[in-house]
Amino acid sequence: MKRLVWNELDAAGRAAALARPLPARAEELAVAVARLIAQVRADGDATLRALTRRYDGCELDDIAVGEAEFAQAAAQVPAPLREAIAQARERIEAFHRATAPGEVSLETAPGVRCERVLRPLHRAGLYVPAGTAPLPSTVLMLAVPAQIAGCEEILMCTPANAQGLCDPVVLYTAQLCGVSRVFKLGGAQAIAAMAYGTASVPRCDKLFGPGNAWVTEAKRQVGMDAQGAAIDLPAGPSEVLVIADANADAEFVAADLLSQAEHGSDSQALLLTPCATLLDAVAAAVEQQLQTLPRAELARAALQYSRLIRVPDLPTALQIGNDYAAEHLILNVDNARSWLGQVRNAGSVFLGAWSPEAVGDYCSGTNHVLPTYGYARAWSGVSVASFVKLVTVQELSPDGLRRIGPCAQILATAEQLHAHERAVGLRLEKLAETPA
Repeated sequence: MKRLVWNELDAAGRAAALARPLPARAEELAVAVARLIAQVRADGDATLRALTRRYDGCELDDIAVGEAEFAQAAAQVPAPLREAIAQARERIEAFHRATAPGEVSLETAPGVRCERVLRPLHRAGLYVPAGTAPLPSTVLMLAVPAQIAGCEEILMCTPANAQGLCDPVVLYTAQLCGVSRVFKLGGAQAIAAMAYGTASVPRCDKLFGPGNAWVTEAKRQVGMDAQGAAIDLPAGPSEVLVIADANADAEFVAADLLSQAEHGSDSQALLLTPCATLLDAVAAAVEQQLQTLPRAELARAALQYSRLIRVPDLPTALQIGNDYAAEHLILNVDNARSWLGQVRNAGSVFLGAWSPEAVGDYCSGTNHVLPTYGYARAWSGVSVASFVKLVTVQELSPDGLRRIGPCAQILATAEQLHAHERAVGLRLEKLAETPA
């Protein structure tokens, strides 16, 4: 990991220190994904089978997972893992129910009632990767809030292995969360299938879930197409920013950095601290822990994008953190909660030495599908609100229109929208003909 001193860097050096990994061959990738999406739209299931044969190395007799495969998968999940999944689901459900948006109804003036009602998505499409590792936790993070929102239909795509089978833990978790329609599809082709529909895969209103560069680009393209599907949020590779003080445990910090680095070769892990001694200790601990990691090769590749940065003080670290807008922000400092008010931009925050980012990935209760690549400046992570539409309603009585109609007329006239003014004025004239 590269070591830097913030106060020794000029503006360009500071920008470079916080720069995310650039998408590989971005223009070529966009063209390739667009071509693939067009193929799926043109030839549907035939293209899906051909692409699955090419990229996943398996032949699909049936694109959908059948009842027998669900049963077979459930039998392969050991009891301790079942219990852990159940516990995680319970906490995720509790938090998401508590934070779900509610309906509102109030009078903004006598006779003028304004409301907000919730309408769930008709059909939500969930994508669960299985590239370098299966991710049953992502099933929980997507399916639980979708269920709470009351989506009429929830379907899921996840890649099959060379034998044409999906990961059994992913399937077990999906069934536990009420997702019974699962398709053996991965990559950009899965996104295209859910966005536009095929003979086997229904068209979805909105797509959710993380993925590799191909999946991310496919989501971007279908999200920009009026005939495509909405998407949960813009995202890139996973990332963590740790802010630590002199009292932080170097082994804890190193473990948190590596827990992000092992996600993939384009992940990023940053440490900001005013303590030079901690930097030395963390660098040593990272090397030591790498020796025992099964995914050490992936983590080492990611560390080329990672930085250990000495800052003058913690307020400077928080300012840099807001500029960076991390997906995951760990405040491993004394009295961590006292610094929370200074955090403006972050996908999810972890306070104190005993709050590793890994618990948020799995079972604390919050959601791990979060904005990355700096999008936390303006976007939030997935929640129940992601699966509903907030529809406003207004109802005016005759007296209500008498009260606020003239206000609308004045504003419409100021904007030179005379038909707007007349839509109100005609009604007021009619009311004037009858006693109040």
